[in-house]
Amino acid sequence: MNYLFVHGLGQDSSTWKKTIDTMELNSHVSCPDLFSLLGTCDPTYNNLYRLFFEYCNDFRGPINLCGLSLGAVLSLNYALDRPEKVNSLILIGAQYKMPKLLLALQNIMFYFMPKSVFLKIGTDKERFIRLMKSMRHLDFTERLVEIQCDSLILCGEKDVANKRASKYLSKHIKEARSIIIKDAGHELNIDSSSKLSVIMDDFWSNTK
Repeated sequence: MNYLFVHGLGQDSSTWKKTIDTMELNSHVSCPDLFSLLGTCDPTYNNLYRLFFEYCNDFRGPINLCGLSLGAVLSLNYALDRPEKVNSLILIGAQYKMPKLLLALQNIMFYFMPKSVFLKIGTDKERFIRLMKSMRHLDFTERLVEIQCDSLILCGEKDVANKRASKYLSKHIKEARSIIIKDAGHELNIDSSSKLSVIMDDFWSNTK
């Protein structure tokens, strides 16, 4: 069985290390680096998703997808397009419809950040912001009922921006399990890795 961990915007593949190192995974584990995957392509969501789609398709057999933030959006998108390929789905701090006001505020915040911050995750400020802007019109609301695989929706108690969406996802994805992690923020794979690993181990041990 294949396990794919997909990082969020502002992270890279290394942000999953603490979580994975304490998990009981005996099968193939992969953590794609999204900006490396994008390479020199125009930094749009459509291009990133196309490359992510191809990346997932290259795995033999079914995959278990776990995504945080942007990684959750990509994972949800793929699970909708290739349901026969996805064995299970974990969405962390996820959105199903992009909140335009939140994206606009984040763009302003990122605009004033130093360039060095973006270089650390393998990109530059301009490409980063262009990718964010390209996501404004994403909306999977009407398709959520199509998800049939075992699903787990996670959100930190302090992740105010994503709690409402997490509750919606847990209600509209068939038989999805939902957990709000106490005293945790948005980047669960960094700030609450020990709690996250226990929860995901338990979920996957009970997944077909």
